[in-house]
Amino acid sequence: MTRGVRGATTVPKNEATVIIENTKILIEEMVSKNGIDPSEVSHVFISVTKDITATFPAKALRKLTGWTYVPVMCMTEIDVPNSLKLCIRIMMVVNTDTPQHKIDHVFHNQAVNLRPDLTEKVGE
Repeated sequence: MTRGVRGATTVPKNEATVIIENTKILIEEMVSKNGIDPSEVSHVFISVTKDITATFPAKALRKLTGWTYVPVMCMTEIDVPNSLKLCIRIMMVVNTDTPQHKIDHVFHNQAVNLRPDLTEKVGE
């Protein structure tokens, strides 16, 4: 069975090194909390708000061992008025027997406001 593992973070500025580092930290925690093996990942979608243009956040995933062949796609999030700025969202689709209610979704920084029902505050 496949399950979606969700993660999101915000960055303090539109700078390549900041985007990659924050994305890497988020992915590492998603993987750790859910016991994810990259060979069990079907694909990963990464969306960003329109104010993130300095680099592709997917570059962070490529820095991790074992992720070379995992399909990844970056895209722009819809521009909803008054929505969270400088936000990176991840949807990782994983083959797992873990029940949906046992998946640990990870939210960092201001992104904890996206799903307060699922989050513990990390960062900012």
